[in-house]
Amino acid sequence: MAGRASEPEVIWARPERTGRGPRPAYSRADIAAAAVRIADADGIDGVSMRRVAAELGCGTMSLYNYVPRKEDLYELMIDAVSGEYELPGTPSGDWRADMLELGHQTRALMYRHPWLTRVMSTAYAFGPNALRYLEHCLGVLAPLDAPPGTKMELIAMVNGTVMATVANELAMAERSRGLPWSEEREKAVRTAYLMRQVSSGAYPRLAALLSRAPEPGDADEVFERTLRRVLDSFAGPGGSSGSAGRGPEGAS
Repeated sequence: MAGRASEPEVIWARPERTGRGPRPAYSRADIAAAAVRIADADGIDGVSMRRVAAELGCGTMSLYNYVPRKEDLYELMIDAVSGEYELPGTPSGDWRADMLELGHQTRALMYRHPWLTRVMSTAYAFGPNALRYLEHCLGVLAPLDAPPGTKMELIAMVNGTVMATVANELAMAERSRGLPWSEEREKAVRTAYLMRQVSSGAYPRLAALLSRAPEPGDADEVFERTLRRVLDSFAGPGGSSGSAGRGPEGAS
């Protein structure tokens, strides 16, 4: 296949276009933008080299001169949308507040581009915008008294928590859209079944928990609490004790 490498290769280390011929007609940014438009409209399964080439108005074989593999295309797409982060020039000094804000940005990003949850776990996402994000995170975590490896684990855990949360939320929303009745009706029937089982006496611990548990908050509140708890778990004696910046002061 034209342009395909015979050895492992990083797409960012390649020239914008390989092979002979005139000056490249498309940039990586053009290719990534076309692929992102397709994925946003039709999901990641709608993205193919043929479809992207058609979007750009070029031949499929020509596209391989720019992007040798579909996996490389995914890397370009992830990095393109990673450029949507709004990163301040200087961290606030409250690492939990700043990481929480980044978590909210990541969640919003994944809602704008739902296909991200499908590809981020398998792609090597170390393009320019991803590295910019990582460098910013390490600057945010400078006040945290922890080894470098622990800081990387924190960043990975925050991103993993956000990705798992959004993937679940999107899957539940997709399931609800496929129901022949309303989501409220589905929830009412299942809640009634659960309460009958709990009231039978066979599950005393669960019954005690439900009798004292407050009403669950909405998805935004649950996400906020979850991410705060992840961040708080890394706050040791040398870490920041400041509040995370959203919601009630010092809430966890």
